[in-house]
Amino acid sequence: MSSSRSVIGIDLGGTKVAAALLHAGKLGESVVHPTDLSGSDALIAQLVAIVDEARAGAAIDGVGIGVPSIVEFATGRVVASVNIPLVDVPLRAVLGERLGGVPVFVDNDATVAALAEAHDEDLRMVAHNLVMLTIGTGVGGGLVLGGRIYRGATGGAGEVGHTLVAVQPADDKLPPPHWPQPDSLEYLASGRALGRLATGIGMANGGDVVRAAQGGDARALAVLGQWARMVGVGIANAINTFDPDEVVLGGGAAAACGDLLLEPAIRVAHASVVPGLGTSTTIRLARFHAISGVLGAALLAAHELTAGSAPAPAVMPAPAGSASDPR
Repeated sequence: MSSSRSVIGIDLGGTKVAAALLHAGKLGESVVHPTDLSGSDALIAQLVAIVDEARAGAAIDGVGIGVPSIVEFATGRVVASVNIPLVDVPLRAVLGERLGGVPVFVDNDATVAALAEAHDEDLRMVAHNLVMLTIGTGVGGGLVLGGRIYRGATGGAGEVGHTLVAVQPADDKLPPPHWPQPDSLEYLASGRALGRLATGIGMANGGDVVRAAQGGDARALAVLGQWARMVGVGIANAINTFDPDEVVLGGGAAAACGDLLLEPAIRVAHASVVPGLGTSTTIRLARFHAISGVLGAALLAAHELTAGSAPAPAVMPAPAGSASDPR
């Protein structure tokens, strides 16, 4: 990353949006506000305002933004999204125009978090092949391969939560899928999955299980271990598929559980990989945690600017949908 770049990183989520300035290799304090979900126009206006707040009058070279969506990276169009009102909005062009032609880069939030985790605290890239699993309410993922974000043909690569880990099809006529599918990693290893296990032992939610396990409760430790083993299956699949330098566990549930999740997950992963694989793979918890989305978005902008991927000054296309018609 060029240390001379001054860029803004934005982490846009369904409940909050955060932004910070990355300058001279240092990430500033994040500006955080509740996400305005009243419509695409209001949300875009909020993004413009938070960039202005985070830059505090400083000149910037670009803006990176991570969104909980499938993104067509070349155009910055949000292809599909559940939690934010930006579907079919060409966010790169719209936001770039509103920011006076500043280059804007848009990508999936877990993908930019993976990019952040490929760097150390001094923002040097130290893992050129990395898989990140974000264990929160659901299970997301991001891929860095060969030192670059890997997006796949449609921009949706890295959806490891939707890998099927226990499916047993009786015939070729399977029922229509429901998301997440009952045999998927997300269904079995997410925060929601831990919550379902919690009710089986009379606890209200996954947080109760974690707190009880931290206090040594045997039933809670058993439930947490059962859940962590499914995370280990996901790690094993990542190693078997990509043979990465690192597999990183991020997200709120992973951060809350810490080693209570990591240690059993590592045991299962090592027992489940193809013989010969995984010997050079580090499995760890995320180092940046809460700031990984903001930092990763800023690094996205810095990397793409350095690589010469800056778009031409934003020119609004004439699509069927627009910022006021996200459809």
